[in-house]
Amino acid sequence: MDNASEYRRGLKNGIPICTGYIAVSFAFGIAAGSKGLTTLQAVIMSITNVTSAGQYASLDSIRDGVSLVEMAILQFIINLRYMLMSTALTQKLSPKTGIIHRMCIAYGVTDEIFALSVLNKGELKPAYSYGLISISVFGWILGTFLGAFAGQILPPILIACLGLAIYGMFIAIIIPPSRDNKAVMCVVICAMLFSCIMTFAPVLKTLKSGMRIIIVTVIISTLAAVFFPVRSAED
Repeated sequence: MDNASEYRRGLKNGIPICTGYIAVSFAFGIAAGSKGLTTLQAVIMSITNVTSAGQYASLDSIRDGVSLVEMAILQFIINLRYMLMSTALTQKLSPKTGIIHRMCIAYGVTDEIFALSVLNKGELKPAYSYGLISISVFGWILGTFLGAFAGQILPPILIACLGLAIYGMFIAIIIPPSRDNKAVMCVVICAMLFSCIMTFAPVLKTLKSGMRIIIVTVIISTLAAVFFPVRSAED
């Protein structure tokens, strides 16, 4: 296929991601507005970040005025998986693919785009990735704009209700794998308990929200790797 055909195929395959992102980013826009961000600031965050977990985790940190170093560490830890995904995708790219193309593809690597890219048969063409990324990121930005704008005109009680949508999304993400995998369930429960301890314990609660997220993420992920390692087929 030529580049135009690959791009159109990427656009077509990315439509379901786009529609899903609009719903999720709409909730983010609502949440961003409630934390004091303007519509423009929320949109810029979505353009430059493109990650739900990282963006949501940063809202309280922005509100609390944490340092740029702490914010960078927080984003690095939360988004570390994208580095692994990008590394895996390089195996599907042609060795002749230039560094600019690789950097542009890495910008748009999300969980959903990575899944479609991995399932793509044969060599991964940059044009196909650009199709996936452009429509998916468009949906993410559009939803953010609509949510942030709606937060300025809707009644406060309705905004509060819409703000609960993100919690429903995260619950929908963790419940299915938790039911099927006891290790995942154990990790989720431990993370919840440890997060509560970090939030309400007399000394620990004085830490800023960003630092608490960093500590919980590092400790729980380390314990999960030690007690529930993923074994290869050869083991």
